[in-house]
Amino acid sequence: MKVRVRIVRAIDDIEATEKYIFGHHKVLESYGITKVTSADRSWALNPHVYLILFESMEDLRILGGGRIQLRTENFPLPFELAIKEIDPKIIDYLSVFKDLEVAEYCGLWNSREVAGYGIGSIYLVRVGIAILPQLNLKKLFGLSSPVTLSISKSVGYEVISMLGDNGSFYYPKEGLIATALEINDIDELSHAQDTERAYIFDLRKKINFNTIESGPKGEMELQFELQIPKPDK
Repeated sequence: MKVRVRIVRAIDDIEATEKYIFGHHKVLESYGITKVTSADRSWALNPHVYLILFESMEDLRILGGGRIQLRTENFPLPFELAIKEIDPKIIDYLSVFKDLEVAEYCGLWNSREVAGYGIGSIYLVRVGIAILPQLNLKKLFGLSSPVTLSISKSVGYEVISMLGDNGSFYYPKEGLIATALEINDIDELSHAQDTERAYIFDLRKKINFNTIESGPKGEMELQFELQIPKPDK
C-alpha cells in the first residue's frame, strides 16, 4: 500500500477538503458524537487553515488527516469556542495574541485501515508539529482526549492548568473529558520526549522523502511532502 502525506491549504483544494470533512464526520459518528465544534465546517472558508492529509496513492482516498487552524479576529479557534461558556478565562488568555500568532491543531482522525499498517494517530501528531516552524507561530493549542493525552505530551504539549478543572473539561458531551494543551516553544520542543523530538526534527530537515512502515497488515510506503504550499494567486 502506498500513502502520500501532504499539506494543502483548505480553500485551495476543495475536493480534498470535502473528502477530509466526510472522513472526519464518519469517525465522529462511529463514536456517537454528532455535535462538536471541530466538526463545524465554517473553517473551510478560512484562508489560514492547512490540512494534513494521509492519502491513498492508488485511488486518492483520504485515510486520515488533521488541520492547523490559525487564529484571527474573524476566525476564533475551535477549542476557544468550545470552552468559553464553560470557562470564560479563555477569552483573556487569548486576548494578548494578534492575528496569525497562534493556532490550534485539531480535527485529527485516521481510518482503521492505516492503523493496521502501523500508521496510528502518533504519525498525524508528529507531522503537525513538524510543519509548525513554517508558519512562524508563537504558540500551538490543542484539545486531547484521555486516550491521546500521553501521545500529546510526548511531542511537547503541556496542560493549560489555569483553565477548567486543572486543564480538563467535559467535552464534546457529558461523560467525555478533554484537556486543553499548548506548546510554547515550537522550535525547540523542550518538553518533548527525546525520541519524539528527534523524529520531528528529522521530518523538519527532510521535508520530502519516502519511507516504509510495517504493521499487522503488512508494509506501507509513505511519501512525505511536508512543504506548506503558498497561497494560489
